[in-house]
Amino acid sequence: MLRQQDVGHRIVVRRIVGIREGRPLYSDALGELVELSETHLTVATAQGRLRVPVAEVHRAKRVPPTHRPTAAAVVELELAADEAWPAPVRGRLGDWLLRAADGWTGRANSALPVGDPDRPLPAALDAVERWYADLGQPPMVNTPLPLANPVGAELDARGWASGPPVLVQTVPLATLSRAALSQAALSQAAPQVELAATPSEDWLTVAAGSKGGLPDAARHVLTAVDQVRFAHVYADGALLAIGRGAVTGQGRWLGFSLIEVLPEARRQGLAGRIIRALADWGIAAGASHAFLQVEQRNTPAVALYRTLGFTTHHTYLTRVAPR
Repeated sequence: MLRQQDVGHRIVVRRIVGIREGRPLYSDALGELVELSETHLTVATAQGRLRVPVAEVHRAKRVPPTHRPTAAAVVELELAADEAWPAPVRGRLGDWLLRAADGWTGRANSALPVGDPDRPLPAALDAVERWYADLGQPPMVNTPLPLANPVGAELDARGWASGPPVLVQTVPLATLSRAALSQAALSQAAPQVELAATPSEDWLTVAAGSKGGLPDAARHVLTAVDQVRFAHVYADGALLAIGRGAVTGQGRWLGFSLIEVLPEARRQGLAGRIIRALADWGIAAGASHAFLQVEQRNTPAVALYRTLGFTTHHTYLTRVAPR
């Protein structure tokens, strides 16, 4: 049966649709799983959304995507994401990137094993472990899948732990802008989004609450990008929601991060408004596509991004060395 980890992935569902001569009749549905609860699952099929009671499901499983991205496409997007979240301490191991930011976020404190490390794989991972040990940090490696499957297998053999799966999702900006405009039209009374080239102190306070603090290295990660905007939504002088957008990858990609709405302001369409404002800015800056990274288990966020047109490009795991 399906699990929450399957949300955002392509599945096939065989459901019972009736009984004839004492035997069940079945119908199959193929599409992306967008919601899974104890009582129902929802699949986005080519014909539209289908909501199926769990009691009617005979069989359901994840299936491979119709089109897997090429290795070159995964590398391009991973490098654009690295530019959008730049660690202040950096090193190289052949083509591999080594990154550190005082432990603030896994992305900024992990090796990115794309390309050729200029040495056999076991020796490359030995070098990664030494680099992080010299900094006094636990070695971590982000493994884009399936591109980095050989790296993952070697890490498995070494007993490295795995973080939760992360979906790297993309959408053409024109599609995103239209979808976000439709959502914004449903909440006309919502406060407006203000974009700034630098984050306010209020913005940084909300970000710190979301990420468990904000060391000096974090400010570098957030601001050391040539083209970046920080979204603020205020009401009666109080900051209700934030977001961040950065254009990287030779100007092609707009990366979203830290889309956060305070608990008292949720379900007002503010996240969609922030995404729309940043998308419009990204289009004006020349970007054509958007990406974001979301934990697979964060089903409310995955469902929201699905309504805005995002689909999963690839996934990654953050691997952590044993202590």
